[in-house]
Amino acid sequence: MTSTRNFWLISLAAAAGVLATASLGLWQLSRAAQKEALQATLQARGRMPAIDGAALLAAAAGPADGAQAVLHRSVVLEGRWLPEHSLYLDNRQMQGRPGFYVLTPLQLRGEAGKSGKPGESGESGAVLLVQRGWAARNFIDRAQLPAVQTPPGVVRIVGRVEQAPSRLYEFRGGGGAQEGGRIRQNLDLAALRTETGLALADLTVQQTGAASEGLQRDWPVVGTTATRNYAYAFQWFGLCGLMAALYVWFQIIPRCMRARNQPAP
Repeated sequence: MTSTRNFWLISLAAAAGVLATASLGLWQLSRAAQKEALQATLQARGRMPAIDGAALLAAAAGPADGAQAVLHRSVVLEGRWLPEHSLYLDNRQMQGRPGFYVLTPLQLRGEAGKSGKPGESGESGAVLLVQRGWAARNFIDRAQLPAVQTPPGVVRIVGRVEQAPSRLYEFRGGGGAQEGGRIRQNLDLAALRTETGLALADLTVQQTGAASEGLQRDWPVVGTTATRNYAYAFQWFGLCGLMAALYVWFQIIPRCMRARNQPAP
């Protein structure tokens, strides 16, 4: 009786293990398929012609699927920097070095500012937040801002439509990045709109090109490779097969051997 109960308990545990590992393997395969689809989308959008500020603003103001359709597209913008509203996102890395992501609003050319004159920067009108690049920080004086040059007048930049920089874990009262100051840990677009009075679009632009103005632009590539997911799937399916093989070897085969060796009545 005890032997039969143990057999069924082991069978139940083996079945649960096989189902769990097989499900995890299938989940990794689905993740790999999603990444491959995303990679294909990125490559297709990278081959599309660059859009201008008007098209980007129209997509950002429209439905969510419209904004997603221009994400990762190339964009060419003309306008004036608003350096008084520049932000420095702390603890951001580029090429393995910690520093700042420098973000500056760009008043698009032809958009009326507060005075109503086209092209003049103001506190209203179409404004896009541009991720201009990365700059090293001074670790001796952590409140010192990096030397970043901001050209006056109308500028023309080339970039890529992206979402706001990812949020990092925020330590309160750590003496580092402070909300409301120029140096911050994370970006809150809604709070920044209220704080500055600028009609910032929901999407941002990641400026591309060679290093200039004291900024580097070796932006991290979106991780879309599926190799790791296929490796994990292989491991889960291998573990699933191993559990099934061990169960058959130690539970099914011995019972069959004992039944064969028992004398006939």
